[in-house]
Amino acid sequence: MLLRIVLLAVIVLSAGSATGQTSFRDRLADSALVLTGQVVEYDPSYFQIAYPNGDVPANKGVCTDVVIRAYRKLGIDLQKEVHEDMKNNFGSYPRNWGLSSPDKNIDHRRVPNLMTFFSRHGTVLGMSEDPNDYQPGDIVCWNLSGGITHIGIVSRRRSADGRRRLMVHNIGAGQVLEDCLFSYRIIGHYRYEK
Repeated sequence: MLLRIVLLAVIVLSAGSATGQTSFRDRLADSALVLTGQVVEYDPSYFQIAYPNGDVPANKGVCTDVVIRAYRKLGIDLQKEVHEDMKNNFGSYPRNWGLSSPDKNIDHRRVPNLMTFFSRHGTVLGMSEDPNDYQPGDIVCWNLSGGITHIGIVSRRRSADGRRRLMVHNIGAGQVLEDCLFSYRIIGHYRYEK
């Protein structure tokens, strides 16, 4: 498994070095792609984690952990960013969980909270059915039905037919690269860099 991660990292790094430069969004997409080399069991359990830079066990995670871990590889701690914003603007965030104050262990691991954070501090993009509107490093959120939300990162890789970019996400089978951009109803499309 370590060899697979190393090979993915080499492929990702060589893709950027071919042009001499990579944008933040390309680096974010590449960070997410590297995560697909790690075996992760889907586990939505509540974990007490360190703060800042806390993470659930490396072999566990959900869709939000893909986004959190990809940003963390670029030095951005969404746990801290979301927690600080929620402390100062708690009323701006969803009340879906009946909390009366922020919880640094879980708030950043909830899709509606990330959507709120990205809306407040990132760029909100259109939700179209045109695959060209979705660029590497973009964050996409979906409604899976029944109010269940999901999140992933647009990769630099394309579908077999070349029409769509593949997504890095975790919907139950670990951190994977899949052709699923339009598989669910898109409810959010963001860019966030610091």
